[in-house]
Amino acid sequence: MSSMLKDAKPLRFDTRLAGYAYQLEAVEAVKNLPYAALFHEQGLGKTKIALDLALEWIQDSAVDSVLIVTKHGLVANWVDEIRRHTYLSAHVLNQNRSSNFFVLNSGARLYLTHYEAVKSEERRLKLFLKTRRVATILDESHKIKNPDSAIAKIFHRLSSGFVRRVIMTGTPVANRPFDLWSQIYFLDGGRALGSDFEDFRGHLDLRNDLWSDKSKRERFEAELAAAFDKIRPFTVRKTKDQAGIELPDKEIVNLLVEPEPTQRTLYEQYRNTLSATVMQNGQLIVDDAEAILKRLVRLVQIASNPLLIDDGYSAVPGKFPHLVRIIERALSEKSKIIVWTNFIENLRWLRKRLAQFGPVMVHGSMSIDERNQAIADFKNDPAVNVLLATPGAAKEGLTLTVANYAVFYDRSFSLDDYLQAQDRIHRISQTQNCYVWNLICAGTVDEWLDSLLTAKRLAAQLTQADITADEYARLANYDFGMIVHDILGLKGRTHGGN
Repeated sequence: MSSMLKDAKPLRFDTRLAGYAYQLEAVEAVKNLPYAALFHEQGLGKTKIALDLALEWIQDSAVDSVLIVTKHGLVANWVDEIRRHTYLSAHVLNQNRSSNFFVLNSGARLYLTHYEAVKSEERRLKLFLKTRRVATILDESHKIKNPDSAIAKIFHRLSSGFVRRVIMTGTPVANRPFDLWSQIYFLDGGRALGSDFEDFRGHLDLRNDLWSDKSKRERFEAELAAAFDKIRPFTVRKTKDQAGIELPDKEIVNLLVEPEPTQRTLYEQYRNTLSATVMQNGQLIVDDAEAILKRLVRLVQIASNPLLIDDGYSAVPGKFPHLVRIIERALSEKSKIIVWTNFIENLRWLRKRLAQFGPVMVHGSMSIDERNQAIADFKNDPAVNVLLATPGAAKEGLTLTVANYAVFYDRSFSLDDYLQAQDRIHRISQTQNCYVWNLICAGTVDEWLDSLLTAKRLAAQLTQADITADEYARLANYDFGMIVHDILGLKGRTHGGN
């Protein structure tokens, strides 16, 4: 393999496009470090930074090759970005083991793969790292935020084999402050945040019972404020404001809507009796929602569209007429619009109900090629102005600035889903003011979700040093922990957070 590298044709290491000042500063800050975290806010062009960094490493002979790891659905996007920003082409590792053998023996400078392929090729990659000086860049590194997941364990095992390691995500605190631990452990083996995840988690858990215990809140806030200082020596983080990027305004509107009567009745059944009689597959059944998480999801589904759990529901959910009006407003302004929902069946229902607008949709049950085609149609076809999508399939790595309207028909418990999805439209290359609408069903779990996501957002901002401890203390509100008892009829009982 080494002789192949020596005989390789000279490469041009300059890039096609000049970077912004903050992008160049990021490269300079981390290029000589053995490991680093690149946590610039989503929409600030981390791909450009990563590719410039890879070229610097290769140019300076710090490494032989660079392995970029991303999510499966983003491989094609990275191929396009590599072509756009560099004079290199990447050799792609996929889940075809036969072709991977030749790729790993190609003597390439730049490799591109996805997390699932690494999972299936761990053994060969471990051998590969012994024969070459390889750097790695983990895109969307919150993919390994759960240290108990199989994929995180694999990367923890491979870590020491890479001569340079960079993790990259705009949402390092994807959902809870302790999401940071596993990503940093991949970099430094526990030097900065300790080697005991449960201990770290115990100090940075945004629990439902914080609202009732002032001393717990004070300890929690102190730990949040201290977290970033521990990783600051090898971390680069800028928000859009800090980077000096002048993006168009983004307006977020919470639109409170009333559920339609049948929807309200079904919601109250679940809320008060923990179950309801519904029709599924043509049969009446009692759907028991005793488990807390299941009950919360059920309530979110009913607040969104009761048809998700009751085949016999035939009315129009309270949110739908408001959605239609927002779409009509966007189209009247010659704008494109994205509608986000967490449920695939909702997408299919919405596509039928919104047929007059000619929408395309993207969700996880579609093939990668089908998703890419739908995205391409939305971006390039003047006749396609409405995209229906689940955050899990389209929230990351995509620039969808052809749209400047986004509607969250419903939201999940995940902060990452919410922030990443809305920033598909509010990023570099956007030229229009952006409008984000949250449809909130009055008197339902939607109101609790809004409070929870606000609390998570503030905790993330303090953990990432986006705000000061004083700002956090002034803005923080732990009422979500109290509200959940009313939502679920659990007065007098406490539970950990979501």
